[in-house]
Amino acid sequence: MALSAKLGSLLTQNAQLSMTSMVNSIRPMSTSTTRLFIGGLSYETDNQSFREAFSNFGDVTDARVITDRESGRSRGFGFVNFASGESASNALSSMDGQELNGRNIRVSFANERPSTPRFGGGNGVGNSGYGGYGGNSAY
Repeated sequence: MALSAKLGSLLTQNAQLSMTSMVNSIRPMSTSTTRLFIGGLSYETDNQSFREAFSNFGDVTDARVITDRESGRSRGFGFVNFASGESASNALSSMDGQELNGRNIRVSFANERPSTPRFGGGNGVGNSGYGGYGGNSAY
């Protein structure tokens, strides 16, 4: 009860905030209605066959199989973007659990990527060059 009263007073105090900015502040916690996550892909699935498999459900604006940076091999999942939410919903309900290139795939709406900075990679500052297992570590 106190939370709702506090929220109400904050909203009235900040009435100049537009509805758009309020929605945008909530958006990172939501899921996309036009972007699908597809898991369980065969390692032989490429971007072209991936796009073709989902193009039956509507206008596919992007279809990507995620690959390993070093080997170039599929990591077994990908993302498909549709022009409309209706097409994405139809693809989800039709393709979830179906076989694609010999594997049963899992299809769900993709979660939005958080807007916080990602750590790791870069120039190696902070890791002192020691990590992992084995090697000649002085520790």
